[in-house]
Amino acid sequence: MARNGPRPLVAGNWKMNGTKASAAELAKIVAEAKNLSQTADILVCPPATLLASFAAAAAGTQVAIGAQDCHSESSGAHTGDISAEMLRDAGATAVILGHSERRMDHQESDAEVQAKIEAAWRAALLPIVCVGETKEERDAGATLSRIQRQMDESLPRELRGDVVIAYEPVWAIGTGVTPTVRDVAEVHALLRARLRERFGGAGDKTRILYGGSVKPDNARELMAVENVDGALVGGASLKADDFLAIVRIYSRPELVRAR
Repeated sequence: MARNGPRPLVAGNWKMNGTKASAAELAKIVAEAKNLSQTADILVCPPATLLASFAAAAAGTQVAIGAQDCHSESSGAHTGDISAEMLRDAGATAVILGHSERRMDHQESDAEVQAKIEAAWRAALLPIVCVGETKEERDAGATLSRIQRQMDESLPRELRGDVVIAYEPVWAIGTGVTPTVRDVAEVHALLRARLRERFGGAGDKTRILYGGSVKPDNARELMAVENVDGALVGGASLKADDFLAIVRIYSRPELVRAR
């Protein structure tokens, strides 16, 4: 049975993986995407070294190319950083922000994530904002309070452009372990409710992705959960066949949203 909701998005986060040879995987995704893009949007986020070449290769196709982070400033003395404007200039249309690996490895705060969202809007990029709890927080029963705090402190007071939220339980990323369907439904219901409270009708239109060990063999069950509007895929996005298998679940009638 079709469910009302935003148009699904399946985004691949390649993290620090990929070289020029990886263009072959992108070519496979692009070739198949024309048969799949009627039911879901498709986004690939390679490392910065591949961004411009991937954007050129995907130009005019149904596959969009995104980045994995940006600086909050448009330019300046920030060695090693890349601005949102530079990403846009290289061909990106979206950027992942606040991923748990950025929060942990680079001590990024919610305030920094909020500034980067503003930067993404400034450069006409779609921000994909990640939230999620650690194992310690889950074990302490603090999952919902932690995620609500991240939402409240990471998102600007007003939406000045489109935004995507991605729920990634930190303890599930790269572990092969996934929350139960009930766990996912509970968190996504909280996220939807909070979006509605803060942004009214725009909160109903905001896409909420699930991420955290999404694979072809569990994607169908996870994507069928209410308020799950797609996936942020990690390791499985590195192989075209695995990534496409996840995108392909949206060709199933029971998962295609009513428009």
